[in-house]
Amino acid sequence: MGHVVNADREYRLLQQKLDRMVRGAPESPTLMKILRLLFSEEDAKLAVKLPGTPTSLKRLSRKLDVPPNELLGRLDDMARRGLLIDLEHNGQRWFSLAPVVIGFFEYTFMRVRDDLPVAELARLFDRYMNQEDQFARSTFAGNTQIGRSLVREEALPEDDCTEIPYAEILDWQRASHVISSASAIGVSLCSCRHKASHLGKVCDAPLRSCLSFNYVVPALVRNGMAEPIGADQAMRILEQSKAAGLAQTGDNVQRKLAYICNCCGCCCDMMTAVKRFDLRQAIVTSNWIAEVDAAKCTGCGLCADACPVDAIGLVERPDGEEPPKLAVRDEEVCLGCGVCYSACKSGAIAMKSRKQRVVTPETVFDRVAMMAIERGKLAEMIFDQPHRLSHRALGRIVKIIERSPVFKAAMAIRPLRSAFLNTVVNQGKKRTGELSEIL
Repeated sequence: MGHVVNADREYRLLQQKLDRMVRGAPESPTLMKILRLLFSEEDAKLAVKLPGTPTSLKRLSRKLDVPPNELLGRLDDMARRGLLIDLEHNGQRWFSLAPVVIGFFEYTFMRVRDDLPVAELARLFDRYMNQEDQFARSTFAGNTQIGRSLVREEALPEDDCTEIPYAEILDWQRASHVISSASAIGVSLCSCRHKASHLGKVCDAPLRSCLSFNYVVPALVRNGMAEPIGADQAMRILEQSKAAGLAQTGDNVQRKLAYICNCCGCCCDMMTAVKRFDLRQAIVTSNWIAEVDAAKCTGCGLCADACPVDAIGLVERPDGEEPPKLAVRDEEVCLGCGVCYSACKSGAIAMKSRKQRVVTPETVFDRVAMMAIERGKLAEMIFDQPHRLSHRALGRIVKIIERSPVFKAAMAIRPLRSAFLNTVVNQGKKRTGELSEIL
């Protein structure tokens, strides 16, 4: 009985640790079942002590008072099972606890597994992420998100930049440039469609379509989660995905994107959050938006069927007008992905510049800091070792400041917010040391 009680305690502590991370993991009996299937009791004990930001093996060894070789064996095993983020730079290994997404959910389904009850995990993840709403509302709170929509380059008119000066498509907005400039590329199974296949409701879109880039690829390949490929093969996968009507959702950073997912509206969990829970900000839009030319629209409905987030519907035209139906786009929902442009056979859809520019974090440090500030989790990001008394005390102080009206008012002033954000970002880079060179 005592062993069961202690095990329950370790898993509760792990859930609380995950929930303190920027993306969150609200308590749920469903989540507790997931954690018990993925983490042993010893895994959970160690995971609670691991930071949420990449930390060198050498430093972890000192903090945990475990010999490096012994600790590496345990961390390697957990990384192979998809429970940790595992990076390598200049011959050194760096580890951090993986969040739920992008994290151990993807790592569970990015490959075929015979060491886990995958069908049961698929049901549990689907319930936690798509049927219960707490997780989605926690993960996609705020304006800064983990993923952003990439517009189809072929959908943009060449003279679009004359309309608004900043509308010219930049390199980091081009999927083709992300692929051609990547230092390494990997391909994996789409975790969302793989999960759906175990639920008996997968669509017929390509399964081997999730592209990873740059610093994450060596670790994914090492742990059996990705296959290394070249730029030519990655471009073929991209074009095949576009032909299948998939939308491109990429890492929400300007520099060194870690992934591009080729997403369908029926299986993608981020798109499900947009539609099922009306979380319209779950995916950051591109700087473009679809516009329908009423004179050219035939009312065929192909664009509405193709839109992955149901941003287009058909309405009746005034009596006597032909054709009788007209496609109408919802500005607040449209991702600016360009899928509807490709689906339209009458040339009635064009991609136009949004009136308000979308802000994209420059690096992963900027994104995490912006998410932490927006979600009220700055204290957790800075002091992420709650087992240490000093971290708990300082974290409480920062949490009080963070929730104060004075702090919130200061963050509403752009220059103050920018200066504060830069300070947090620089601290994050300092904590990760030389690893920040590749992030």
